Amino acid sequence: MSAAEQRRSIFITGGASGIGRATARYFGERGWFVGIADVNESGMEDTLGLIPGGYKYMHKLDVRDREAWDVALEAFSTAAGGRIDAVVNNAGIGTGGPLAELEQDEIERCLDINLKGVLWGAQAAYPHLKNIAPGSCLVNIASAAGITGGSGMSVYSATKFAVRGIAESLDAEWAPDEITVCSICPSFIETPLLDGTGNRHSNEAVRDRVRAAGLEITPVEEVAETIWRAVHGHEMHYIVGKTARQLNFAKRWMPGKIRKQQRKAASLLGK
Repeated sequence: MSAAEQRRSIFITGGASGIGRATARYFGERGWFVGIADVNESGMEDTLGLIPGGYKYMHKLDVRDREAWDVALEAFSTAAGGRIDAVVNNAGIGTGGPLAELEQDEIERCLDINLKGVLWGAQAAYPHLKNIAPGSCLVNIASAAGITGGSGMSVYSATKFAVRGIAESLDAEWAPDEITVCSICPSFIETPLLDGTGNRHSNEAVRDRVRAAGLEITPVEEVAETIWRAVHGHEMHYIVGKTARQLNFAKRWMPGKIRKQQRKAASLLGK
């Protein structure tokens, strides 16, 4: 078997920045053939410039387009020598604020990208991962917001709870095919999403609200390292960051306390 045939490959959505970029670098530096997808072509070019060697590929993809998924994965499979070992459903957007203030198109866009995009990605990835199994893996990027909901997070939390549920369902569904499926649940990560306001009626950056609440912001490299462990491991849910770990512990063992804390926080904010 040639070196090209032995080289493992990974396809990562949302590869123009943040978690996608860090993951692409992490795997590329360890000899994997890395494929990234995004709607931001210039951002993807910047990401590829950070990956050493020539085993890298980019494809413009809107994850809401089911047919485009098939085209993207077929093209990457061809570029990677006919194999896709791992797919990371990372593309996502942040949407926050009181539900009553969110407009219909804001809600639908978040659902389409964060939820439907993950389902389309899993569906399109399945035949490629089955072809390589055992040893292939689907990684869905969830969030600490998928562990417990909070005020102003209803739509975003709905998508991230769903992403965790999709991982659990596919873990069972794809077990006979020996495909590993998991979710990654980071807390607040140092990515461009923190610079947004959450919704068009707010002028306050998410980063400022996180800092005001005294919450830690986890380096994005920690997520990339966790994805590496997930691709090589067998756990279902991976918790990343101090805040996410604390929430996961409290939700399991002290659900009443978490509820009181969330309600108190909402009262202090006047919501």
